[in-house]
Amino acid sequence: MICIDTSSLIAFLEGESGPDVDLVAQVLRNYTGILAPVTVSEVLSDPKIPSDLVEILMEIPVLPLTDGYWARSGRLRALARRHGRKANLPDTLIAQCCLDNDVPLITRDGDFEVFSRMAALVIL
Repeated sequence: MICIDTSSLIAFLEGESGPDVDLVAQVLRNYTGILAPVTVSEVLSDPKIPSDLVEILMEIPVLPLTDGYWARSGRLRALARRHGRKANLPDTLIAQCCLDNDVPLITRDGDFEVFSRMAALVIL
């Protein structure tokens, strides 16, 4: 399984191009794509999202949250911030979910680099 970040999923849905978009298309086609719960929430927060797209998105599997997830997320964000790094909450929650489930992340968002350096998040 490979987790798809919000940035790459939106780029894919909007028909943009790039290596991340190509990878999103591949993992969705192969049924190996998965979403973090935060990504589902972020995408569905768009008040203009078409209902047919909502139905399609709801078919993509979602990573489970494991016991202690919220505390580990808080500690991960604190660690990043303690080292002077930007760590917004949605990105931290997505990163922790990927770390907990040992899955790599497809993203075009450079803010995830801090998690790859500090917590061994695999970014594709």
